[in-house]
Amino acid sequence: MKILVVDDHALIRDALRGVLKELKDDAAVVDAADSRHALRLADENPDLGLVLLDLNLPDRSGFDVLAELRGRHPAISVVVLSALSDRDSVARALDLGATGFIPKSASREVMLSALRLVFSGGLYIPPEILGWRESPARRGLPAAGSGPGSPRELGLTERQVEILALMMQGKSNKAICRTLDLAEPTVKNHVTAILKALKVTNRTEAVIAVGALGWQLRSPLDS
Repeated sequence: MKILVVDDHALIRDALRGVLKELKDDAAVVDAADSRHALRLADENPDLGLVLLDLNLPDRSGFDVLAELRGRHPAISVVVLSALSDRDSVARALDLGATGFIPKSASREVMLSALRLVFSGGLYIPPEILGWRESPARRGLPAAGSGPGSPRELGLTERQVEILALMMQGKSNKAICRTLDLAEPTVKNHVTAILKALKVTNRTEAVIAVGALGWQLRSPLDS
């Protein structure tokens, strides 16, 4: 696997190289200190599998870089690694297609676990975000560890569970259409039903709700 680390601090880039090598001995790691270099490396390395992206870059907002990376290279997973860890920043990153959000304050062990989850096709959200730090009832969301024990108990069909699992991997509606060989209106209808069943209003809240419920979903890509 080839991995791109984007951060303007050389010490952090070096530290992340060590973490990544600990996870995967054969990982080829390239790095960039700004958005221009990062996007050029992404264009020049078609075998790139993962980007670790800081949101605080010297020449451009990391959110803008995330959006451009997802638009130009939708097959590449992008994990945000940031000093910001508030709910709004996490939600915005997930909305833009990030497959994980790791606070820089996270311990080495947490970072390793988060990256293992992403490498296995999952999506990592900080536990404190899953807890919402406020009453979930105010947002119509389930509290962590509460709610129905399975998607079937919530009334989701097998197809909707497959779509929800792909949503958990940051897949867009178009990507889900290609994976499941479905028409886009069909996928949109299923997504609407999923949001209604989870009592949420958008895909990001759906992902966070699933994390709070503790569901482990397998997508068709896992088989």
